[in-house]
Amino acid sequence: MRKKIAAAVVGLAIAGVTVLGSGSASSHGYTDSPISRQKLCANGTVTNCGNIQWEPQSVEGPKGFPAAGPADGTLCSGGLSQFAELNDQRGGTGWPATKVTAGQNYTFRWQFTARHATTDFKYYITKDGWNPSQPLTRAALDTQPFLTVPFNNQQPPETLEHTGVMPQRTGRHMILAVWTIADTANAFYACSDVQF
Repeated sequence: MRKKIAAAVVGLAIAGVTVLGSGSASSHGYTDSPISRQKLCANGTVTNCGNIQWEPQSVEGPKGFPAAGPADGTLCSGGLSQFAELNDQRGGTGWPATKVTAGQNYTFRWQFTARHATTDFKYYITKDGWNPSQPLTRAALDTQPFLTVPFNNQQPPETLEHTGVMPQRTGRHMILAVWTIADTANAFYACSDVQF
């Protein structure tokens, strides 16, 4: 009997280490300014979103964007098939767009449900002439971020704001926000539709 109990304890300990060492914590973060697609789904503004409506903080994929990271066409979902609805352009105008002005100072805001040690936050924007009815690809984005906020391996607070200047654009565009985690192989991705 003692051997069975000891074996069970060892088995539970191994399972616990496996779960804790998997490199992925539960819950994370998303942008709500400009409002991200996952937040629009979570607050019910947009429907037919699938599982993302319950997990707006969980769009986590491989880090290293743009050289690595999620595949083209899956950037808004972080490459996760369970959140594929975020990649659907809905005809190019089906997602509500935040009104912004070129050259304005803009306050970007993240909400966190788990605060990871952070390398940085980077913001990419689509090029003039991109096709808003096609899933987002690297070719549609400027490969240099228009805003980078270094975070020196620190943990962010539950809500984090930082200010940057909106780039020169006209019409409808998309901003891809990337939160790079310092101590895992992952980053978090958030797509926000904007109207200049």
